[in-house]
Amino acid sequence: MTTSDRISAATAAGQLLPGTAENLAAFMSAQLPAWAGQSIDELVAKGAWGELNDRFYRFLDFGTGGMRGRTIGVVPTSAESDSAGGAPVHAAIGSNMLNDVTLVRAVVGLYRYTARYLAEKGSSCRPRLVIAYDVRHFSRHFSDLSASTWLQLGGEAFVFDGPRPTPQLSFSVRWLHAHAGVVITASHNPPHDNGFKVYFEDGGQVVPPHDQGIVAEVNAVPLAAVGAYLTPRLEGVTTLGRQADDAYLEVAAKAALDPRVFRRAKLAVVFTNIHGTGAVHSLPLLLHAGCRVSTVPEQLDFDARFPTVKSPNPENAEALARAIAVAETKGCEVVLATDPDADRMGCAVRNRAGKLELLTGNQIGSLLTEYRLTKYKELGWIPATGSPQAAIVKTFVTTQLQDAIGRGHGVKVINTLTGFKWIAAKLRGYEEKLGRAMGPDFRYDETPFEERAKLLQAHSTFYVFGSEESYGYLPNDFLRDKDGNAACLMFAELCAWVKGRGLTVPEYLDEIYLRHGFYLEGVINIYYEGASGNAKIRRILDSYRAHPPRAFGDVAVERLQDFGREQIHDADGERIPAQD
Repeated sequence: MTTSDRISAATAAGQLLPGTAENLAAFMSAQLPAWAGQSIDELVAKGAWGELNDRFYRFLDFGTGGMRGRTIGVVPTSAESDSAGGAPVHAAIGSNMLNDVTLVRAVVGLYRYTARYLAEKGSSCRPRLVIAYDVRHFSRHFSDLSASTWLQLGGEAFVFDGPRPTPQLSFSVRWLHAHAGVVITASHNPPHDNGFKVYFEDGGQVVPPHDQGIVAEVNAVPLAAVGAYLTPRLEGVTTLGRQADDAYLEVAAKAALDPRVFRRAKLAVVFTNIHGTGAVHSLPLLLHAGCRVSTVPEQLDFDARFPTVKSPNPENAEALARAIAVAETKGCEVVLATDPDADRMGCAVRNRAGKLELLTGNQIGSLLTEYRLTKYKELGWIPATGSPQAAIVKTFVTTQLQDAIGRGHGVKVINTLTGFKWIAAKLRGYEEKLGRAMGPDFRYDETPFEERAKLLQAHSTFYVFGSEESYGYLPNDFLRDKDGNAACLMFAELCAWVKGRGLTVPEYLDEIYLRHGFYLEGVINIYYEGASGNAKIRRILDSYRAHPPRAFGDVAVERLQDFGREQIHDADGERIPAQD
């Protein structure tokens, strides 16, 4: 009985979903490597129908920010794993997996959209792509495959000589005047996952109209167009090294507004990268600033398994446990941690009793908002009374304490939809408005930062700081995504300044509460996955719309906003895109 016969029989018996059978047939007829066909044969021969359904019931969703999925199956095949040690050697085959096939399909779609975008602008440039990758399984391979595909399609491709953080990719897109960027990462997801995150020419993740345009192009790529690109050819790909690192470090160092505070109060810090890319730049930034830095040796090396933690997520106490133990042994005052692609930062600080306590993303962001507004005024970058042309930019789901801080300092507060890409979109708008005021010869990134701040306040809006409750922070507009490396530096600066005042960080937070009001938030994560999960989310939304709640417990509902139906505008007067 052939593999095709077994698939037909299993489909007739209801063991395989119709979509699974259809996608299996498409993969089996495509020009795929021998190991891929062997893997399908093995799973079918085993009768692993559940695994086959998980792998093939749909094509991996390429959403508005890219795609993320498993690279290692729940039931790995012998062709996908090293028979000796069980280590993965090929990304798991399947239309719903992140593997060579689904990745190349995404690259082809992104290239086609970028080339069309340039042609419509009247540009004759070859599409230019920058690719970064983290420490995960297959990240380097996916980077090489992306670069090779882009080059063969007719573009220019730039790759790093080793794992690099997401914020460096965002910066490098702008620095290299590229048209698009990709990071191969799944942030702090489990080790079996990886992802393909897409950026556009401004260095921000894609937003309308580019996001839907890219999605449409990717979905239009047939499997028949993929086979020709599955063997990497790297001749002609440009490798980025020390020069690119130095350029990024130069702007990341500007996150410290007043480096003198490090000299006044020597700060003892424990830093952990939790096996990820944070050590590449966070360590040099902290050391150069003058911090006394200790590390967690067993978490310092890159390791795709993240073997010392349940989850490499710096939001979780468990992920910081080893760093906290080092801090207790060495008497350090602050613990700083980044996630695998170093776009998020979590921390612990000592209270007056000498105990280390974790801070939430809302608390960290609020501390930085207050400190940076205070410092900008002290340094004369913004007026002592504030400025209506200076802004804090945050997401709606981030604490309203930051709104109160902004109002108290006389600056406007812009709220965006969830996701740092919307904060980046506001920065792009501020940059474009200043460009129109200054004329075609104005060079935004080449203008000294302090001078640019003055010009933005005169002709546009100066971005003071931005954050989201999920531990993402961006100090300035040199790049357009949250930056865990810069966050480590600017939070260390805050800690040194607080220490110089004879306070603890929790005491400084209490000062903020007394000045602006007390806010307490908690987060409960509820996951609804797959088609059934999406249907449940839709039912919940429909229920709220049909029967709006009048109270939660004893607390009456004052006002209800429907972001999917209402026309809502931000503090700049711009309409916020409708989104459920």
